[in-house]
Amino acid sequence: MRSAIIGLVFGAWLLQQQAKLPSLPLFVFLSVILVTLVTLVWRKRWTRARLFFLTAAGCCFGFLWATLFAHFYLSTELPKEWEGRDVTVIGTVDSLPSHFERGVRFNFVIEQALPVDGIVPELPKIAALSWYSAFSAEELQRVGAVQAGERWQLTVRLRRPHGNANPYGFDYERWLLEKNVRATGYVRPDQRLELKNQRVTNFVPTFGHTVERSRGWLRERIQHALEGQPYAGVIVALVMGDQRAISQSDWTIFNKTGISHLVSISGLHITMIAALVAELVLVLWRQSFFTNLQLPLLLPAQKAAAIAGALSAFIYVLLAGSGVPAQRTLCMLLVVALAMWFGRLANVSHVLCLALAAVVIMDPWAVLAPGFWLSFGAVAVILYASVGRAQLGGQMEKPHWRIVLEAAIRTQYAVTLALVPLTILMFAQASLISPVANAIAIPLVSFLVTPLSLIGSVLPMPLGGWCLWLAHFLIAQLAWLLGWLSELSWSVWLAPVPAWWMFVLAVIGTIWLLAPRGWPLRYIGLFFWLPLVLHAPERPRDGEMWVTAFDVGQGMALLIETEHHRLLYDTGPVYSPESDGGNRVVLPYLKARGIHRLNGVVVTHSDTDHSGGALSIFKEIDVGWTTTSLSGDHPVVMQAPAHRPCVAGQSWDWDSVRFEMLHPTQAIHDSDRWKPNARSCVLKITRGQQSLLLPGDIEAAQESELVRNFGSDLRADVLLAPHHGSGTSSTWPFLRSVDPQFALFQVGYRNRYRHPKQEIYDRYGEQGVTRLRNDVSGAISVRFGTSVTVTEYRKEHARYWYGR
Repeated sequence: MRSAIIGLVFGAWLLQQQAKLPSLPLFVFLSVILVTLVTLVWRKRWTRARLFFLTAAGCCFGFLWATLFAHFYLSTELPKEWEGRDVTVIGTVDSLPSHFERGVRFNFVIEQALPVDGIVPELPKIAALSWYSAFSAEELQRVGAVQAGERWQLTVRLRRPHGNANPYGFDYERWLLEKNVRATGYVRPDQRLELKNQRVTNFVPTFGHTVERSRGWLRERIQHALEGQPYAGVIVALVMGDQRAISQSDWTIFNKTGISHLVSISGLHITMIAALVAELVLVLWRQSFFTNLQLPLLLPAQKAAAIAGALSAFIYVLLAGSGVPAQRTLCMLLVVALAMWFGRLANVSHVLCLALAAVVIMDPWAVLAPGFWLSFGAVAVILYASVGRAQLGGQMEKPHWRIVLEAAIRTQYAVTLALVPLTILMFAQASLISPVANAIAIPLVSFLVTPLSLIGSVLPMPLGGWCLWLAHFLIAQLAWLLGWLSELSWSVWLAPVPAWWMFVLAVIGTIWLLAPRGWPLRYIGLFFWLPLVLHAPERPRDGEMWVTAFDVGQGMALLIETEHHRLLYDTGPVYSPESDGGNRVVLPYLKARGIHRLNGVVVTHSDTDHSGGALSIFKEIDVGWTTTSLSGDHPVVMQAPAHRPCVAGQSWDWDSVRFEMLHPTQAIHDSDRWKPNARSCVLKITRGQQSLLLPGDIEAAQESELVRNFGSDLRADVLLAPHHGSGTSSTWPFLRSVDPQFALFQVGYRNRYRHPKQEIYDRYGEQGVTRLRNDVSGAISVRFGTSVTVTEYRKEHARYWYGR
């Protein structure tokens, strides 16, 4: 069974790596192979190859099962002709609403679409909607009043699922597919609409709506009791799994100290609650709840305790939002409960594998989530390092507390060591202070904060409020300690994401290191770690230059790399008060590549689609100097390291590559008549006979000035389209002077400015320029070597859900 389940997981993972879903002939062929393998195993043919057949059968089944899931979830699509059109729909709020500064977000189950010009739109079942507060008080009140389970009539504007596609970045399109959300959009203000946005039914009674409404009630209760407190979001996360209120700065501390797994409903918390409930029911059942009912004669106390523990775990997992760690723990507890019910002792490895199979069967995309591998990996390590291991003599002479403490230390050592290769592979960092932080945080959060939070969330006030305040006080003290630990210079080991073979060697070395006592030469396992430890960041060689145009949506951010230097040209847009192109796109890429220093940063002008990520970058990474066209009182200038204005005539050389600032002039800096676009820092980068021109958001007047001042010296192999390809830029004289081979358009999918303008986009085509767009290609990589080569992330990393 275990080999078949391992094959099942591999088969599901293999399907998620495909650029296209299998065709019908291939699906039928694999089905025939699966039936053949199952028949061979059933009839016990070739018994020596039984494990191979079981693994192969599991792999085929996992691949086919994930294929069926994908086809089913992709069967409903928003037709392209209905993108960007106003549609009035009636449906229910299907998720816990997430309130933010300007509105609210929620999943909406569409029950009915009203006709538009006599045609009924064909819409997907579930859409992710944002409802922004309008200026009217009535609209603001309605936005704030949205609750799970309500039926609403809304006029919405939808688009097909689309997300930024960058190396080492979050795959939003895959996440939407996993949630079966096949459209995103926003609610239209209804002041000028014939059909108004209005609540139809206060509550539609379904199981899912009841769960979500209960979660919302708990969240409101906690937020009200802890109003204005900095770690109220952490308490909410511990009680009902909603982590959206935890600030980005707090997440940074939790990740650096390696305790982020505790700031949620983890498997440890669920197990603890189930064990407490089971123990309580066991005691009370044996006493028949202090009545004369003789309950143990009707049902053994152990079975009653098993039912109670499993039921409490199930309820807690529902409140948690059913994440992968919660699903894994629930499956394992259910298997144990069933084993106790039927009086059969369950093998721990069987329990783990059954939980593994259950999670993958319910959600084949779970194999792509870091939490899946970290959760099951941690449990597997604990089993490998503890179950069945003989202890040294003299254990009976030790106090019980010492035996427990030594076991806990051994377990923490094993888990910390074993998960280092996995965390490096997935996050390009590993916390070196994690053992100390977890030694303090695990007992505090698991045995004090979580029980107090759960009790406080359901007890009547003011008792509940007192419990919540005490839990918050403990979390605040823990956060202060963790903040101090995270400031230590050696708190985190940063390393580039390793190649697959380096990771495999490190895993083999870890297994060797954690082998039972008596295993020969266990220290040899350390040598298998050497490729991982000595892995150096990849960088250009022999005078090469690499350019990465990030997919940041409607904004601009490019990384230019020479052999020993790195320059960031613009920092991407602002997405929300907690999210921007810097911390969502640029920084994850830099950390995954092992880049911990930028020699320079250019912020072309003050528009937030160019400067929005600067503060996040300055906060998280070492920057040598910064040059901008911003005013002296701008927040970016005030926090920028070694700031200097960008002025035409500035130049420098890095590794045989020439950097020249062509615009703006000092006169433009000194004048108040120019808009931010006109002040954009224009940078030309030349490597031998090859060159790149980065003009920011300059417009026609600045292009004419550049043509007049530099003429044919503007020629470049690669041109970043000025102002995202707007109608005010890319004039014919400018394009003829630059005469590029490639043009990069950094634009967002269906952006509100309609960049690039079709006329301008066609103008590049008429000149024979190869046009590349981030909204189509994802991140674009350009390498200047013996020739100029371009790669597109969505093509190099194609997946079947892209562009659907």
